[in-house]
Amino acid sequence: MSNNGRDYEEFVASLQQALFESEKWTELHNITIERNKKITDNCGIDREFDLYWEYELAGITYKTIIECKDYASKVTIEKIDALLGKLRDIPDIKPIFATKTGYQSGAKTKAERNKVELLIVREENDTDWNAEDGTPLIKYVNVNIHIMSEATIAFFRPYIDAEWAKANTNIDLDKLKIEVRSDLAFVEDIDRSDKYTLKELQERFTKENEDDFGEHHVTYKYKDAYLCFDGIKLKIMAIELKYVIPKPIISPVRIDFSKELVGVVEYLGRKSKTMIFKDHVVKNWGQKI
Repeated sequence: MSNNGRDYEEFVASLQQALFESEKWTELHNITIERNKKITDNCGIDREFDLYWEYELAGITYKTIIECKDYASKVTIEKIDALLGKLRDIPDIKPIFATKTGYQSGAKTKAERNKVELLIVREENDTDWNAEDGTPLIKYVNVNIHIMSEATIAFFRPYIDAEWAKANTNIDLDKLKIEVRSDLAFVEDIDRSDKYTLKELQERFTKENEDDFGEHHVTYKYKDAYLCFDGIKLKIMAIELKYVIPKPIISPVRIDFSKELVGVVEYLGRKSKTMIFKDHVVKNWGQKI
C-alpha cells in the first residue's frame, strides 16, 4: 500500500464495505459508504470527513464517520482533539478513528472518555498467524498433487482360430493387419459374459495395478471369444499383451492463505481482531471465544 492518504481511505472503505456485506442485518439496509463527506454543523460550517455512512432502524437514523490517517508513527492526542473539535457542533454522530500504526497512550485515554472507537486497519503481518497463546495458525498448506496417467498397451497380439476363420470368413490371415483405435476394437468373451474395448482394458489395468509401475506382460486365454474391429469378427484363442503403468507426475503446490487476506481490522476498545479475506470474513481471529 502506498503512503497516499486517499489510497488508505479507499482501503479502509473497502474493508468496511466487506464487513457490511458479511452481516445479515445489513442486507436489508443497503448501506453505502461515502468518501470526503461534507456535513454542515450547527454553526453553518461545512466539516469534511473521510468516510461516512448512515442507516435507519426502527425510525431512527444512525450516522457514523471514520477519520483515516495513514501515519508512519502512532496517533497523538492532538489528532483526537481535532476530530472532537470537528464534531462538537454536529450531534448524533458515531466517531471512529482508523490508522495503521497505533495510538499514543494519551490519544487512547482521550478517545475512550469521549466514546471515539479506535481501529487499527492494516495489511496482514506475521503476528496475525499466531493465536493469543502463541499457537501457530495455518498460513501455508503444502500439497503434492499426484497426476496419474492411464496404462498404455504397448504390444498386442491376438491368437486367431485359423480353422474358424477359414470356415466362417474370406479373410486371408497372412495379409491381415489390425490397425485400429483402441476404443474401436473390442473383445467379446461369450464364455465369461464379458465385453470390453482395448481402451477399457487399459482402464482395467490402471485400476488393478495403480501402484505397480513399469512394464507388464499378460496372456488371456479364451474358450469362446471374438475380436471385433472395422466390421470384422474373428474367433480368438488368446491375446498376448504388454502394457506400461507410468509413474505419477508429482506436482508440489503451496497454498498461501495470506494472499487471500485483504486486510485486518483491530478493535482496540474490544480487544478483538477481524480478518477480511477475499471471499469471507473471520471475526475474533486467533482468539479463544
